[in-house]
Amino acid sequence: MDQSEFSHTISKHSKHLYDHAFKFTKDEDDAKDLVQETLMKVMRFCNNFDEGTNLRGWLYVIMKNTFINDFRKNAKKKDLITTDDEISDANLTKSAATNTANTTFAMEDINRAMASIKPEYSIPFQLYFEGYKYEEISEQLDIPLGTVKTHIHQARHGLQKYLALYRK
Repeated sequence: MDQSEFSHTISKHSKHLYDHAFKFTKDEDDAKDLVQETLMKVMRFCNNFDEGTNLRGWLYVIMKNTFINDFRKNAKKKDLITTDDEISDANLTKSAATNTANTTFAMEDINRAMASIKPEYSIPFQLYFEGYKYEEISEQLDIPLGTVKTHIHQARHGLQKYLALYRK
């Protein structure tokens, strides 16, 4: 049987091949790709087919092996992607842990800095930091508005000195 006769003979099986491929892939486009890849291999190795044997069985074996090989290739790619994702996740976790540690140290330093400031400066500063307006702080602490502004300024200045290490 020459190549054109062989091509004509296997074209009769293309519908059955597609149905079989769809059972493997459960996707129309993937099934079409599998059939096309199978037919390309069949044409490449047509001289390996023994006339008089079961052509459909031979086609199905080639299709099954093609599907298995493609599945293995894709599984390896997915493993590589998963490994990259795991590495990325590990780096993010490490980064988050480092950030948490740095934040903890920074908060300890801020608390020490606040403790080093006189209460007459730190209390108005804390109220201002919590969102109170100068006037509200003045009323709450029963001190003049100018004094509130001065105390907050002094607290900022003291914190800047104490936390100079964190300035960039």
